[in-house]
Amino acid sequence: MKTNIKLFLAAGLIALTSSCTDLDVKPEAQFTEYPNSEAAVEAQMADVYFHLRGTLGRRYMEAQALSSDEWVGISFDGDYADGGIYAQCSLHNFDAGSASTGWYDDVAAGITKANRVIVNMGGEENDATAQARYMRAYYSWILMDSYGDTPILDHLAADGEQIDRSPRADVARWIASELETIIPLLPTNVDVSTYGKPTRYVAEALLAKIYINWPVYTASSVTAYDAASYNNEKLSNVVSLCDDIIQSGKFSLSEGASGYRSKFWPNNGYQIKDFIYAMPYDAITAQGFQYCRPRIWRQGRNDGNGGPGYFGSDIGQSTGGNFSISPEFADVLMALETDDRQENILAGQIYMFDATTYAKTSTPYTYKGEPIVLQKTIRLKNRTDAGQDYYDWGTSPSAYPAAADIFYLNTGKDVAGWSQGYKSVKYFVIREDFINGRNQSNDLPIFRYADILLTKAEAIKRGAPATNGQTAQSLFNQIRSYVNAPNINSEPTLEDIYAERGRELFDENWRRNDMIRFGHFEDEYGFHRKGFPTARFDKECRIFPIPQGTLNTNTNWKQNAGY
Repeated sequence: MKTNIKLFLAAGLIALTSSCTDLDVKPEAQFTEYPNSEAAVEAQMADVYFHLRGTLGRRYMEAQALSSDEWVGISFDGDYADGGIYAQCSLHNFDAGSASTGWYDDVAAGITKANRVIVNMGGEENDATAQARYMRAYYSWILMDSYGDTPILDHLAADGEQIDRSPRADVARWIASELETIIPLLPTNVDVSTYGKPTRYVAEALLAKIYINWPVYTASSVTAYDAASYNNEKLSNVVSLCDDIIQSGKFSLSEGASGYRSKFWPNNGYQIKDFIYAMPYDAITAQGFQYCRPRIWRQGRNDGNGGPGYFGSDIGQSTGGNFSISPEFADVLMALETDDRQENILAGQIYMFDATTYAKTSTPYTYKGEPIVLQKTIRLKNRTDAGQDYYDWGTSPSAYPAAADIFYLNTGKDVAGWSQGYKSVKYFVIREDFINGRNQSNDLPIFRYADILLTKAEAIKRGAPATNGQTAQSLFNQIRSYVNAPNINSEPTLEDIYAERGRELFDENWRRNDMIRFGHFEDEYGFHRKGFPTARFDKECRIFPIPQGTLNTNTNWKQNAGY
């Protein structure tokens, strides 16, 4: 459990569970005069701030991570096949009925909650609604980024009102306008009282994200964006926003941490000065964070003989292991001669970790007495060729795997099958957390200072004027230096920045966003390969299908093109 901070939240004080298209929602305020005490404001806002804790803690992550080149969703002779939803994400063969991309309504419900608070506080003319307006903008951005066209919900829906989707470009412009308006109204203190809540710098970070992706979001269609002809009128705005965050002096790459790894440990929190915005979790009082379950080697709970697993203890619950790092991204992560970030990656021989210090030891991890060695290349089980146990796509074996093994990306239910692909310990697991429904207490970073430095470097490299004596090279080397990686001696290329973003922000839900902007989303990686059955390379896959349940409710909507 966390000992550095306890967040007692008033989740449930606002009983708003309807989606944004629930036409029974009444727009009237609940109070004749809004109670303006600090406690009353917190009671109203808590459910808005933390509404997406469950979605961000699992399903949103699945969609973002598995559709990128970071992770491949595999299965083990039926274990974690789950109807093929993880494999579908990895192959861009998204399904409108998949739980991994089926969280539209949950995000939309957060917008309704924010709008109710805004009404109860007297409307947008009350400057005190700025934080609720930020949450509304943030939730709208999630929908726009992931699903494309979405309603601009700047009010509570009245009885009988038909809700229509707006073009993605219009939604992006509306969100940007909202953020520009509320940035001066948001708090500038960065401390325990604002941790996990919107500040000026949180809004600036989101706006910088929107502006660096401006050509993506404002293209005439999702298929029209071409990274090779990236032309962005907002690059100077990106630099200005980044500069305000940098010059505030409130953030740091290293302060509050003991090296890169510690930023993501179960005891992370407001003391990590790299965190501009994070979602707080606690395995008992603020549940929902379940990143490690699919990332842990399938039997890594223990050693198979009653002893500890590689986390240094028996973590008390079974693990999944159905996410493996793609070979292509493994090469990115392990590319530098020295790099503290590589300590998060389980590559080759797995070693034990100290359960108290979380440090890696020199003791090999064994399962039933045998050391476990992970393979970088992920091979599928081959049932059709008795002379070959596993099939590495592209090796032209005499017979392909069975259709089911391809559909579910099945690697087999044994040590060899479980060991296909590298794993991660970035979000370290402790027994005290995991025994509580496999929940973790690791807070999830959403916007980090390191991201801002790399975003400014990218904007300068793309053509924005350098400011404050900072160049793309100097910003890039700030990142390299603090993780003890080699500095570069010349200006980075855009591909250098893209790769560095991958290493720095691995497993933080930004890779899909980056891949689309840099023009790599339709690349080949993992089993997302041309000629692989069910793999898709259509540009329409840059956004997810609208979930079928959402379409059933909103009968005036049409499914996204390509689905």
